[in-house]
Amino acid sequence: MSLGYRCPTLRTLLIHARHFHYRAVKPALKEGYEELDGVKAEGRAENALVVFVTVEDIDRENLDDVVEQVVEDVIDVASKVKADVVVVYPYAHLSSRLAPPDVALEALRRMEERLRHRGIKVIRAPFGWYKEFEVHCYGHPLAELSREFRPRASRARRVEKKFVIVTPDGEQYEPEEYVKRSDIPEDLKRLIEKEALGIEIGEVETPVTRYCRKFGFEWEPLSDYGHMRYEPHATVIMEAVSLYAWRVAQRLGIPVLRIRGTNMFDLSVPPVREHAELFGDRLYDLWADRKHLVLRYAACHQQFAILKDMVLSYRDLPLGMFEIADSYRFEQTGELTLCFRLRKFHMPDLHILVRDLDEAVKVSERVQKVIHEEVAKLDRRYVAVYNVTSDFFEERFDTLRELIARDGRPALVTIYPAGIYYWVLNVEYHIVDVAGRPREIATYQFDVGNAKRFGIKYVDEKNEERYPVIIHTALIGSVERYIYMVFDTAAQMEKRGKTPYIPTWMAPIQVRIIPVSKEQLDYALSIAEMLDSHGIRVDVDDRDLSLGRKIRDAGREWVPYIGVVGEREVKTGTINVTIRRTNERRAMRPEELLKMVEDEVRGYPRVDRATPMLLSKRPTLVYLEK
Repeated sequence: MSLGYRCPTLRTLLIHARHFHYRAVKPALKEGYEELDGVKAEGRAENALVVFVTVEDIDRENLDDVVEQVVEDVIDVASKVKADVVVVYPYAHLSSRLAPPDVALEALRRMEERLRHRGIKVIRAPFGWYKEFEVHCYGHPLAELSREFRPRASRARRVEKKFVIVTPDGEQYEPEEYVKRSDIPEDLKRLIEKEALGIEIGEVETPVTRYCRKFGFEWEPLSDYGHMRYEPHATVIMEAVSLYAWRVAQRLGIPVLRIRGTNMFDLSVPPVREHAELFGDRLYDLWADRKHLVLRYAACHQQFAILKDMVLSYRDLPLGMFEIADSYRFEQTGELTLCFRLRKFHMPDLHILVRDLDEAVKVSERVQKVIHEEVAKLDRRYVAVYNVTSDFFEERFDTLRELIARDGRPALVTIYPAGIYYWVLNVEYHIVDVAGRPREIATYQFDVGNAKRFGIKYVDEKNEERYPVIIHTALIGSVERYIYMVFDTAAQMEKRGKTPYIPTWMAPIQVRIIPVSKEQLDYALSIAEMLDSHGIRVDVDDRDLSLGRKIRDAGREWVPYIGVVGEREVKTGTINVTIRRTNERRAMRPEELLKMVEDEVRGYPRVDRATPMLLSKRPTLVYLEK
């Protein structure tokens, strides 16, 4: 599968030399240099076409194509200048974007082999060595040439897959027939139409985008496409959801370690490269200090790097590792969607080591339970796509049926050829948004390949080393996609004629106190300080504006609890509260308001507000006008 890197090439400098001599001096690489058993440490040639070769980071699947182009060009030039011999000379100085040593050496060997097969006399200098050389170049027009070779066409593998609907009872149906049933749920129908039948409705502007912008989620115009910025209100929401994701992970009832790590990894490291090749063509890569790096697309690399250094016993399993990973995927520009499809996002990535597939099935029951509990808190329900390999479908169909039965509804199953991915099962949980589009949120998968690839082992009961199965899961989806789902839920409310709101634990400002006049400001501040001391995000609208304007502004910010205090409230020690969720208005004591808010946010993280307590000290937040 193509890695999708931009402009991979192989570069050559061709010198028609009257005389050429080289001698290997010492290895230039700590690892990856060529042993001097198949090539000569020293070589001489007369009337030679010397081909200085720099191999850039070429996808392995494109290597044959590029090497063949080079060979054809070398033969053509050699025949024109009537060279007696071709010298293939590794030369790393025509580019800073070098392939890993094993890829470069493979390219050079293939070049030599194909030239010999075509009847060309070849001398190849050793790879990975410091070498001294002397050259006497002819002076004719073809004596010095430079070339650059690119893959002529993408060789991304076309993966054949087939679809089937599987019910909790294990019955199987063709998608084309199932969508015609009168009893099919609308969300399942939409999912089947999109994923199996290719029926798209395209991107449609919905209130969700407007809600995101209202709370300060916006594209960053000074960055690459698909990168967001998070203004003060958005920052609070992001922090709250990130902390909540960690709490959700702990609800599984297994030991979970929380870590942090870097966001870029070296593609010359074999397991990193192999994992990238399996991931596909959305990699976000960069070059630095002549290293080809990939920006991580999840927390896999960092967590695997840590897990491989641990001494693990079967008694330690199942064991989870968690990180909020800034993740990067080179999505197509036209597919980017604010808060949903991004080039940089934040993934609450949890990996769970288990002994084998049987234990993975047992542990996944907890994973599924938590995934469904979380979406139910928003009064939503998931519909699932089960991506499975053909061997898993055929040999473990009863397991597949059990997993689908736990979801409690039919699922679309996509069957892939065996052995092409690191997983045997990859489950996507979708909502259908307000525009009728399936949107993937939560996920889990059974990984049977990466433990061996990265060297992660545990010792079993017989004191033998084994490779665990790894469950990958994002229990609430990425942070941004979870927020998208929350805002989409609000959009569904608005569509039904209800007042849209977001859960109080996520609201940037949970309580706003509005004094009717300056005479009540001290009382308003005393209430705010009491709430603030208990971890409630509260502010006070002390601006010199009308009461109606202040109340409207609080409503535009979706503040869950708006408390007004006037002369009567000061005298009675109360506060007049409007509850956004129910449109109810009640007079209560400040302690009652505190209890009401605390009851609502119990079990959720407490995050500080990101703006001053006094609105008069807060600059105009442009995003609130959207």
